[in-house]
Amino acid sequence: MAGTALPQVEGVTHRTVRARGVDLHVAEAGTGEDVVLCLHGWPQHWYEWRALMPALAAAGHRVLALDQRGFGWSEAPAEGYEKEELASDVLAVLDELGLERVKLVGHDWGGWIGFLACLREPQRFERYLALNILPPWTSARAMAPHLWRFWYQWMILSPGIGYRLHRGGRFVPKVLVGASTRREPWDPATLHAFADTFTEPARARAAVQMYRVFNLREVPAIFRGRYARARLEVPTRMLFGTDDAALRAELLAGYERHAEAMEVELVDGCGHFIADEMPDLVAARAREFFAQPSLP
Repeated sequence: MAGTALPQVEGVTHRTVRARGVDLHVAEAGTGEDVVLCLHGWPQHWYEWRALMPALAAAGHRVLALDQRGFGWSEAPAEGYEKEELASDVLAVLDELGLERVKLVGHDWGGWIGFLACLREPQRFERYLALNILPPWTSARAMAPHLWRFWYQWMILSPGIGYRLHRGGRFVPKVLVGASTRREPWDPATLHAFADTFTEPARARAAVQMYRVFNLREVPAIFRGRYARARLEVPTRMLFGTDDAALRAELLAGYERHAEAMEVELVDGCGHFIADEMPDLVAARAREFFAQPSLP
């Protein structure tokens, strides 16, 4: 488990859930039967949801924020970073907590993993709020003109380089600030809350593995059409900051063929880290979306 001190958020408690042989950290706020599960992206952890958790708890939700394996205060095993494996972690945590059906929020890798979980077991998810992530059915043809934007992934997955970058303590803050249009959320304490966990060797390796296994094992299958016939049944809303330099909003085009119950809202003046840059907007949209009547 991470040796870094847990950042404090009023009303948030913490627990460890043993799922699929791994100890996974879960932050929790609020009470009640209406459960929202939040999935962070790279290079963050549960603290990405420091504004959303109290806001949704005040609206009557029980809010859970999971640290993916290898991140935050979850265990960091050597293997298991394929995104379908991480989706299996999410489903296993729901099983361990006795939760048959939840509402879901996911950003970045957490957003991708959220899509995979919804595709695999749609009956487990009442509604899904996705933040600045492409859906897994995005085609190789659509991606080809934009592949240069992902240069940073090859730097991260390169032997030794990505590991040293994460452990050095400067790379993660540069990513968080540099990929944001609104930079006021990134005070030194917040940057340290995310960057300091990666100074631990196992967590730095986990961050590298997220990108290494994706690009070397998962992308070839995706480009061969692994999700080309995917049909998303879960009612979904996408919030997408249009200043995202790597993930471009135009790559969402054609989503209706795969997700009839999905809506997209483009958010101008916002970069990749939308939950940090525009927390009030994300909270308002989440409250509105999750208050809609549930479907069978």
